[in-house]
Amino acid sequence: MDKLEKFLTRAEAVLVRLEAMLPPAEPEIDWSAAVAFRWRKRQGRGYLQPVPAISSITLGDLQNIDRQKGLIEQNTLQFVRKQPANNVLLTGARGTGKSSLIKACLNAYAKDGLRLIEVDKDDLHDLGDIVDLIAQRPERFVVFCDDLSFDGQDAAYKSLKAVLEGGIEGRPDNVVFYATSNRRHLMPRDMIENERSTAINPSEAVEEKVSLSDRFGLWLGFHNADQDTFFAMIEGYATYYKLGVPVESLRKQAVEWSVTRGARSGRVAWQFIQEVAGQLGKKLE
Repeated sequence: MDKLEKFLTRAEAVLVRLEAMLPPAEPEIDWSAAVAFRWRKRQGRGYLQPVPAISSITLGDLQNIDRQKGLIEQNTLQFVRKQPANNVLLTGARGTGKSSLIKACLNAYAKDGLRLIEVDKDDLHDLGDIVDLIAQRPERFVVFCDDLSFDGQDAAYKSLKAVLEGGIEGRPDNVVFYATSNRRHLMPRDMIENERSTAINPSEAVEEKVSLSDRFGLWLGFHNADQDTFFAMIEGYATYYKLGVPVESLRKQAVEWSVTRGARSGRVAWQFIQEVAGQLGKKLE
């Protein structure tokens, strides 16, 4: 009997150590906790983490991108209403409002059941698991990947391609995929040319990766602002926040700021206003 007790004690100790090495159980998803979620990993196991506080930006806050705004808003509205809707790829210059536009759509339609799940590019191979988690939910989910791109050895595009095409089961009715990228074809041009020059069958080697963007039904292009538009952004912010800086002085400083940044965009305009407000000792509420 003593031997049996010793064996059971040792076996229990081994089980305790094994349990400590295993990934923790997936946390229960509280769908009422938020309208936005992030896909996270813990010891190799993925789970959805609620994001209780998100940007309060609205569609009305976004200026000088009326065409892009109208198209993505219409697509999102169709999706919320359970009508046909496309996956969306937003491409172009940095800081021009691509991701802000997606957040604004969420804020506009969250009350109608729209939800957003943000997935890092490195976790795209988990898209199948994410879709399985939400396929039977009543909400409408935009799965969102910011700054999407691929290098030559990256196979994650295959997981994305499978979700965009829906695989053998087809894409669930309550899921669309929105992505932003600085590249129209999601790969750098020099890498595309390298694939063509080194592959046995150049056209096939490039086509599989380059054609991934064709799986997005709606493409929206964004570009750096011209100087007049940049001034309009700056002056709009200055008026809204009552900074009280004379227009000529504000424009002169804005030109110098944009030159040092090498771009004129909404992001650069906002960073400039933060700098001016900081110098004036004013808070941007």
